Parts: sequence; C-alpha cells; structure tokens
Amino acid sequence: MSKPGDQISMDDSLGAHLTRLRSATGLSLRQVEEATKKEVSNAYLSQLENNKIVKPSPNILHALSVVYATSYEDLMRRAGYVSSDADAAGHRAKAATFAVENLTPDEEKALLDYLGFIRNQKRK
Repeated sequence: MSKPGDQISMDDSLGAHLTRLRSATGLSLRQVEEATKKEVSNAYLSQLENNKIVKPSPNILHALSVVYATSYEDLMRRAGYVSSDADAAGHRAKAATFAVENLTPDEEKALLDYLGFIRNQKRK
C-alpha cells in the first residue's frame, strides 16, 4: 500500500505534463501523430494524456520529446525510467523552461499554460 506522500498528483503526472506540452505547441492529437511519422498514434497519445498508459516505451518518449522540443530525460524521469536523485541535487530538467532555474512545479505549469495561450492567440 502506498503512502499519501508517495502518490503523484494528477497535475504532476506524465499525462498531464504531455497535455501541457501539446497545448503549448498548439498541436492537435492528429498533428502529433503526423509529426512523429505515426510512431505515436493519436489514440495512444490520448491514452497517455489521460493516464490510462503511464509507462510508455522510451522510443515513444523520445519521439514526443523531439516533437515538443523538450527534454527526453525529463520525460523519462516522469515515466519512472530515471531516478529523481538528480532532482535532489538541483539538476531538474524543465520542459520549455530549461533556461530558467529554480522554478517550482507550479511556476513551470503556469509558464507552459501561458506559452500555450500566446501561441493560440497568434493563430487567431
């Protein structure tokens, strides 16, 4: 049985993070499928984003990291492949916010949300 502190909040899950990244890039599920040359189907990505699949293969994570221009290592950590010991040492990789150090998870989420908002405004 897991302890309350061991559980990952939904906002910090791999699925929620992938949703934020996709939103920030302004891509639809089908556009991501095309961008990965169908390595990641839109149905599979939907299952990832809804936490129905929580540990995709490293190949899938790599394809998504390329499309989202984010840290492969961060996605691997969020999927549980890489230990979070680097976090404790202050080497946490931050998707789309890697240039800003010492961001809290809430600040990182807010920046990704804002980036998505800005990109959506440009399309209008």
